[in-house]
Amino acid sequence: MPRILKTGRGWRVGWHPEQQPYCALVGSEDWAIELTEPEFTDFCRLLNQLTETMSQMTTELMDEERIACEAETERLWLEVEGFPDAYDLRLIVKGDRRCEGNWQAEALPGLLQGVKMLAVF
Repeated sequence: MPRILKTGRGWRVGWHPEQQPYCALVGSEDWAIELTEPEFTDFCRLLNQLTETMSQMTTELMDEERIACEAETERLWLEVEGFPDAYDLRLIVKGDRRCEGNWQAEALPGLLQGVKMLAVF
C-alpha cells in the first residue's frame, strides 16, 4: 500500500503501513509526531469521542462559556478546550517517547476530515 499524506492549513496526517513501527504521522505545519498503529488507533478513537462530546455540549452551555474535556489511554492523552463549535486540541504521547503537540481551532475541521479519510484505508 502506498504512503498517504493529507495536509491542510495547520494540520497534517499520514499513513504508511510498511513503515514499522511508526506507520502514522500527525502534526501541524511546523511539527510532527510519528505514531505506532495502536497509538494512531487510540488517537482516532479519542478524537472522535471528544468531538462528539463537544458537539453535545452545544445545547448545554451558554454562548460565552468555554469548556475543557480530556480522554486518555495507556498510550495517549488528548484534550480539547474552547467553545463547543471552536476548540483547540492538545496531544501527549505517553510512555518512553513522551512528546506532545497541539492544533488551533481553525485546523480542527480539516484534521477531522483528514483522519476520517485515512480511516477508510
